[in-house]
Amino acid sequence: MFLSVIIPSYNEEKRIGKTLLAVDHYLAKQKFDYEILVVIDGAADKTAEVVNNFRQMVCNLRLIDNKQNHGKGWVVRQGMLEAHGEIRLFMDADNATTLDHFDKMLPLFREGYDVVIGSRDSKDARGARQAVPQSFLKRLLGNMGNILIQIFAVPGIWDTQCGFKAFTAQAAKAVFSKTRIDRWGMDIEFLALARKLNFKIGKIPVYWINDAASHVKLSSYLSVFKELFQVWWWMLTDSYGIKKLRK
Repeated sequence: MFLSVIIPSYNEEKRIGKTLLAVDHYLAKQKFDYEILVVIDGAADKTAEVVNNFRQMVCNLRLIDNKQNHGKGWVVRQGMLEAHGEIRLFMDADNATTLDHFDKMLPLFREGYDVVIGSRDSKDARGARQAVPQSFLKRLLGNMGNILIQIFAVPGIWDTQCGFKAFTAQAAKAVFSKTRIDRWGMDIEFLALARKLNFKIGKIPVYWINDAASHVKLSSYLSVFKELFQVWWWMLTDSYGIKKLRK
């Protein structure tokens, strides 16, 4: 199988159907084999029921229905490790970055990149833009956080948090078998691990459409700061065992 599309989902009964149809519309036109893997993070609504109702309309659809809430990082890790594709991509359930952006990723994978990430910041990739800018407070917290992220974990990447990232199977297994962050700081951790493991990271510009019903709250930004320093400390003390792995 060439591509696995992983969609982490939490209380998405109102949005997941539209996203599945959009993903299926793109994939049905491709010449490669694929799967769509929805990983539910202990939803309290009818997300699982809605996904099951789409099995007849959407090809190659799989569902992992976790009954307990663990966090987005936890279910992304689960999806990456249980997927079958040579390339494993995760995207947001609200379709904020549409799957046709994968067309931009393919050339980088063919050039030998192991990880390709979408960015909403033109400093990462020329042409990146947002349909509706985030609120001033979210932009301020995001910019402050990114400066810290670059200092302590992932220098040279201006948008670590965009929910559209793809890994080769080899990189996915190596990185996600070591991740520990279960919530919003997950992107920082797996990008830092990918760098530490010498995987080549590429960036593409995305056109990002902000959803007013997003589950990301201001408190989530504060949690990211805390998890950033956890990752930094684990890297500093080789808690991941990477130095031992290289010997």
